[in-house]
Amino acid sequence: MSTKPNLRKFTVLAFSRTQASLETAEPLTQFERLEGMQQDDAAPTEVRFQVQGAMRPNSAGVAEPWLHLAAQTRLNLVCQRCLGPVEEAISFERDFRFVASEEQAEREDENSEEDVLALSADFDLLELVEDELLMALPASPKHAVCPQSVKLQVADADYVEADEKPNPFAALAALKTPKG
Repeated sequence: MSTKPNLRKFTVLAFSRTQASLETAEPLTQFERLEGMQQDDAAPTEVRFQVQGAMRPNSAGVAEPWLHLAAQTRLNLVCQRCLGPVEEAISFERDFRFVASEEQAEREDENSEEDVLALSADFDLLELVEDELLMALPASPKHAVCPQSVKLQVADADYVEADEKPNPFAALAALKTPKG
């Protein structure tokens, strides 16, 4: 396609029929939920993605619209060990098949290797990219080696260790020892 389509009202069917492709980068500010994951002091970043449209025949021989979508970005997340920022590369690559209705998409998605979505006149491609990147986030981001040592103990200045209690079994052991 010669002009950039409206990514918030993406016409999947027309894009797929022309077998169009698009490679673009959008500022992270276009992805509110992803931006919320970013550390406050992080430099602005962008989300790069590529989309390729195609029409492929289904089992009945009827052509259906497909999108091949790949995206990548880098985010500064919170390290789960040291609680400092850790830069993570996040990416995905996936095929999406489009069908006529939500009901059909639900029914077919369970038995399909590809993701099945419903065609809509106001399909939000940026929202799909954001959803997939959110699902690609690491469950527990961590540095391979944290830049500062990790404090593994908590010390309370007001804590006073109690006297050690005598072991109740020590008295039994004394009874069991032979006298002689």
